[in-house]
Amino acid sequence: MRAKGIAYDTGFVHNGGISRERFDLDVVRRELAIIRDDLHCNAVHLVGGDPERLEQAAHRAAELGLEVWFSPYPLDLTTTEILSLFADCAQRAERVRQTGADVVFVTGVELSIMNRGFLPGDNLEQRLSQLLSQPDGRAERLAEAVARLDDFLDEAVTAVRERFHGKITYACIPFEGVDWTRFDITSVELIRSAEVADQFAAGVRSLVAQGKPVAITGFGTATWQGAGDVAPRSMEIVEYDNTGHPVGLKGDYLRDEAGQATYLRELLEIFDAEGVDSAFVYLFALDNFPHRPDDPRRDLDLASLGIVKVLEDRNGDTYPDMAWEPKAAFTALADYYRD
Repeated sequence: MRAKGIAYDTGFVHNGGISRERFDLDVVRRELAIIRDDLHCNAVHLVGGDPERLEQAAHRAAELGLEVWFSPYPLDLTTTEILSLFADCAQRAERVRQTGADVVFVTGVELSIMNRGFLPGDNLEQRLSQLLSQPDGRAERLAEAVARLDDFLDEAVTAVRERFHGKITYACIPFEGVDWTRFDITSVELIRSAEVADQFAAGVRSLVAQGKPVAITGFGTATWQGAGDVAPRSMEIVEYDNTGHPVGLKGDYLRDEAGQATYLRELLEIFDAEGVDSAFVYLFALDNFPHRPDDPRRDLDLASLGIVKVLEDRNGDTYPDMAWEPKAAFTALADYYRD
């Protein structure tokens, strides 16, 4: 693979709150340096909903020589709000590109289910319920969503290209049926579950055969035993309070760091074998899913796709200046990308 990458969370904005409360730029630069030097990444997918944070992180990644995938990640926004966010971020991404950095602009991620105006429902839970649990009319709803997304992406690409003059892409869900002629790179959120394991490599092969460079984004799994079998839904074991903050797990789960590591290595081997251009593991850390080893029902790290476990009120041992500790997946990824 040309680009060996990982997603880095700058904070998801939802209903006026942000998922990553701590955003110290010295810490950000240090983590990005670890991503480059210890994980052996040459690219980073910066995701989040705050344009200023994205730009600040992008400048620091660029200074480190990383290829920057600048990725605003709207949640539950209207199409008008999304366009405004993209226009702002495109200008910021262009400023980073003008410094000489390699920058790719990601014109949204999974927009049809993550935001309003494409599928019925005011939030993700309602939209997924309509999509998955109501078979009557599902095909028609999907067709309408694909048509609305296609129209929206026309507007979004125009707005972005007016402000940003590098390569652009969109991180899609396969059912969205994106017209890739308007983009420079085909990017797909492609996550293997047990249901599709026997078809997964062939699916990757068919994407590469279309001719454009292919990036796989959003792939990963949580850290509990069996998570890889249901990887797209492996975070569904979490209970949330009425404000949407994660508070605990729905049951008892066994930690399986080795399983998470094996899952990532197997997918990377497939992507390499099938000629994928760029791969971005999801993700480095989830700040609001801390590791609580003494309280298993509140050990949110079990549900985290992060390759490091975030610690509360203390720093780690491997990196004494960082408030996290690497998981087995960290070592597996470093070993794979080193080769």
